[in-house]
Amino acid sequence: MEQRIFENRVEVIKYRVLRELARQTWAGNDAFTAFNEISNAVAKKGDPPMSCCIYKDRAIIAERMRIGLGDYHGSKDTVQVVTIACDECPKSGHMITDLCRGCVAHNCTEVCPRNAIGIDERGYAHIDKERCVECGRCATACKYQAIVNMRRPCERVCPTGAIDMDEEGSARIDQDKCIVCGACVYECPFGAMNDISGIVRVINAIKNKSEDHKIFAAVAPAVAVQFPGTTVGQVFSAIKSLGFDGVYEVAMGADETAITEAKELREKGFLTSSCCPAFVEYVNIEFPELSKYVSSTLSPMALTGKAIKEKYPDSEVFFIGPCIAKKWEIKTDRAEKYIDRALTFMELLALLDSRDIDISSMDEYELQDASRYGRGFAKSGGVTGAITRAIRELGFDDMEFEPVIANGAQECRAALMRAKAGKLKGNFIEGMICEGGCIKGNGTLVNKKNPDMYIDDYCNSAIKQNLL
Repeated sequence: MEQRIFENRVEVIKYRVLRELARQTWAGNDAFTAFNEISNAVAKKGDPPMSCCIYKDRAIIAERMRIGLGDYHGSKDTVQVVTIACDECPKSGHMITDLCRGCVAHNCTEVCPRNAIGIDERGYAHIDKERCVECGRCATACKYQAIVNMRRPCERVCPTGAIDMDEEGSARIDQDKCIVCGACVYECPFGAMNDISGIVRVINAIKNKSEDHKIFAAVAPAVAVQFPGTTVGQVFSAIKSLGFDGVYEVAMGADETAITEAKELREKGFLTSSCCPAFVEYVNIEFPELSKYVSSTLSPMALTGKAIKEKYPDSEVFFIGPCIAKKWEIKTDRAEKYIDRALTFMELLALLDSRDIDISSMDEYELQDASRYGRGFAKSGGVTGAITRAIRELGFDDMEFEPVIANGAQECRAALMRAKAGKLKGNFIEGMICEGGCIKGNGTLVNKKNPDMYIDDYCNSAIKQNLL
């Protein structure tokens, strides 16, 4: 399964730590008492080391275990840095590569405003990093393109510039700027960026449930593209077999979100979507003057949890989906009353494998909680499609709906910049920070390989054809 479903070795290692941690938790063993068993299963003696040596490998495993136990450092640090794993990247900034030809012109030295570029005895350039201000003029001037601006992957993909380096060269996250999108988690080739896990607490909740205190799973529609060779019904059946008292489609809440946002848009005249917590946080941090336009409607996850808890007041609800930012959302006023923990699909797989549950051998457990439009929330454009349908069903024939679909962080920024300047040609922004939408979220298993056809098949299988 590992070779089919994961994209790289970093994901395999993260998964193995979670799986072994789950196995020990099911068995009632304290994680760090069972450290040797867990580390032996992940980094076996005699196998090629993941880093310089097996001792460092196991120190990294210990840190991953801490994160797997759900140990927060502060109020928002859903994404954390495993500093011992973050020591292989060179310092970000401009550097001179081997393409430098030691030319006579030395244009790089001529344009540098700080005299930070020197020429050695062979005629080759070098940069004095103490003087360099990273203006980039030297890179522009070099005729051989020998000067490049090297940025760490985590820094490069962060849409808010929340990542820099500490005094020792490790990555550091400014939690006040972080939108918890998980892009750094997905991109880091050393696995040094990690999202906090709720896997141990979910297991303990299942073990401690009772007739009066039930446990439910709320599953995001992106599940349809996560487990190759299986059906959605088999995945639902596998989840229920873990010990959940029931499984619900989060798309059920999406139906309600679409109806409520259509009404809110009619009332306010201009709105941005609220289903993507990373987008909502992006607006709050980067465009605070537009925060008042973020829909007050709860996300599909929160509305699903709300419906479950209204039916079963003394219960716990666990979200399972493709989104690292949901782990932040459940700590906010918008969701904390309705969702107790949030898991990614990797954590779900670790849970299933820790109990040796084979999804492909499960019977079908079909759910029909939602319409095709609610299920369509999982991909870019799906929210817009659902609201279009809601306007029609509500009979808002006189209402103008001019949506702007912002697919990915760059498009979100462009749309919000235009809205801030009063130049946006539209009255609704559907914002998805992950390009492609939730089906390609940074908490998915087969992240960037997901074809849209699987989610389309899942939408088309819905019996309910209307939102209302």
